[in-house]
Amino acid sequence: METYTLSDQTIGQIAKLVQVAILTGTDIIDNLRDMELTLGEDSTLVLSPDYSEKFSTNVEKMVSEAVNIQEAAGITLKTIE
Repeated sequence: METYTLSDQTIGQIAKLVQVAILTGTDIIDNLRDMELTLGEDSTLVLSPDYSEKFSTNVEKMVSEAVNIQEAAGITLKTIE
């Protein structure tokens, strides 16, 4: 039986999924089930290009919606540098 390891990219994505689950109150299991992996050239499991694009689009949409809600509520957030 062949075995595979997760690429650094995939491990980083799992961390992002945990963050999204915390921020949105969604179940991490559902987020992990949506993740799509392919076998990379170095025999590690990497994110599929379609999944990466879909995830980025969804995050951009969530940020946009959060900004719209913030503006509608008249909330001003300051960033600390």
